[in-house]
Amino acid sequence: MNEEQDLLDAAALTVFRLNGQFLTIGDGLSSPVGISVAWWQVIAAIQEQPQPVAGIARAMGITRQSVQRIADLLVDKGLCEYRPNPAHKRAKLVAMTADGDAAIRRINPQHAAMARRLADTLGPTEFAATVATLTRLSAALEALIAEDELQARRAEEAVGQPVTTRNVQ
Repeated sequence: MNEEQDLLDAAALTVFRLNGQFLTIGDGLSSPVGISVAWWQVIAAIQEQPQPVAGIARAMGITRQSVQRIADLLVDKGLCEYRPNPAHKRAKLVAMTADGDAAIRRINPQHAAMARRLADTLGPTEFAATVATLTRLSAALEALIAEDELQARRAEEAVGQPVTTRNVQ
């Protein structure tokens, strides 16, 4: 392996570890309120405005099916509701209910305390720089994925058979 491969591996392993750490912290914040961290993520995605399931999935970087399953559970629990989508008849909007808003409000004090602790540990400037770096890394990876998907579509057109680029094993 070369230095660039080592860096890619180190970045991926660090992000995987961060994901686990964020899930652990998120579970600690959300479970006392009676919701899972996955439920909290979906509710947080629609906190500002209702979104279709596909939009939530894109923003979170997970599959539409995963979000659909969670949205259905949230609707069943009364934390969210489906609303008509003026932009698309079949793709309803997922919207937070008053109970969903109350759950988020119950999490907010502990969430704010954890954010303060992390900012105190890293320092505000380093915290902001870390977020900016992670955002740039995500954008760069998304651009590479889009480029690969475009090349795959062109290859499919050339040979007339599907070519897989995501989740390659």
